[in-house]
Amino acid sequence: MRELLVDTCRTEDEAGANHTFAYYILVDQMELGDGFACESYGVKVVGEEGETACVPHITVSVTRIDALMELLRRNTVTPATLRDVVDDWL
Repeated sequence: MRELLVDTCRTEDEAGANHTFAYYILVDQMELGDGFACESYGVKVVGEEGETACVPHITVSVTRIDALMELLRRNTVTPATLRDVVDDWL
């Protein structure tokens, strides 16, 4: 599996503390059976203190994973909320 760093975003929480998150696209092979495979894409979010969440094999579409990544970055999604956001997006 490859990880492509897309962006690093900073945000401030309700208490005024700053947080930084790194956003990655995951690129992997998904076996389809009978010797066939295709490239699949997922996402990963890493916080500055090491908290990490990833959701692999979300889509095989570059356009869709780009749209999801833009949503994650624009809303500064955290590792704790990544799974819920992806589930809602699907």
